Amino acid sequence: MAGVLRGLHRAKRPALHSLSPAQARMAYAAGSDVLELGKPALPWVEALRIPARDGTALPAVLFAPRQATETAHLPVLLYLHGGGFTVGSVQTHEVLCRRLAQQADCAVVSLDYRLAPEFKFPTALHDAWDALQWLSVHGPALGLDTARLAVGGDSAGGTLAAVCAALARDAGLDLALQLLIYPGTSAHQDSPSQQRYAQGLVLERAAIDWFFGHYLNTPADREDWRFAPLLLPDAQGLAPAHVCLAELDPMVDEGVDYADLLRMAGVPVSLEIYKGVTHEFIKMGRAIPEARQAQHDIAQALRQAFAIDPMRGKPCRSGQGQERGRQSRPGGLDWF
Repeated sequence: MAGVLRGLHRAKRPALHSLSPAQARMAYAAGSDVLELGKPALPWVEALRIPARDGTALPAVLFAPRQATETAHLPVLLYLHGGGFTVGSVQTHEVLCRRLAQQADCAVVSLDYRLAPEFKFPTALHDAWDALQWLSVHGPALGLDTARLAVGGDSAGGTLAAVCAALARDAGLDLALQLLIYPGTSAHQDSPSQQRYAQGLVLERAAIDWFFGHYLNTPADREDWRFAPLLLPDAQGLAPAHVCLAELDPMVDEGVDYADLLRMAGVPVSLEIYKGVTHEFIKMGRAIPEARQAQHDIAQALRQAFAIDPMRGKPCRSGQGQERGRQSRPGGLDWF
């Protein structure tokens, strides 16, 4: 991780928060796969258009390790990319989604939800929720097993995934798993980790303020649980969660707090805190072994939630595997 940070310093690229949103998107896209492993070839990659509530056709891409058949539909993860609600896209997270599809033996639908400041809170959430509902209805026609449906994302995408899980519970939509990779969950950035890791570790406090400044309409939006899931009035009955956090991340405390909130409400939670890494690490598999380990752990959590036989890629007869206890791997590592 230290070597990655030295490389970023030597590159002398301008900080995203010093750029315009359009410039920041280009800069983020240009560096999005520099530290990724090679892009796995998959036999099924399909561009989709998912309708939002206002009639907008949202771009999305389906990645799958094999073709579905009439008798063997694939479980599916709706993936919501990170980027502070302001940058990021299907393209910036394509390698990660391909690798998760390959390792978890499931389909991954990656959504291009609309970004701030052109589209402020709660447009990104509306897009994510509309896509999840659409997928639950229309997935079978695509060859997807929506009885085994999960939602997940990293950073801002993790926030969206957590909120979608709550909306799904309220709508009676059963989810197999909510995958939360270093999600933002707090209304205010005032935790000890926000202060301890405010500078020099990839995601800085100035960038967080810049992202949220573009996304939120007014300071009052911070008190909306759909922005800050820690304010969720009731967490009972939510889908099981796999929470993947980075130790050296401004958001690590709120990630732990949210995992605790879920566990106190009786929600099965597996929590992994990867040591010595910072925000964004999940996309650094070429440089950081712990990123590869985290991807493996996420794939295992998806397989367990989907009850997939690891030897054959088929549903387990027992149908078990939903319940997970809290885990912590002292030797792990987590990033951006």
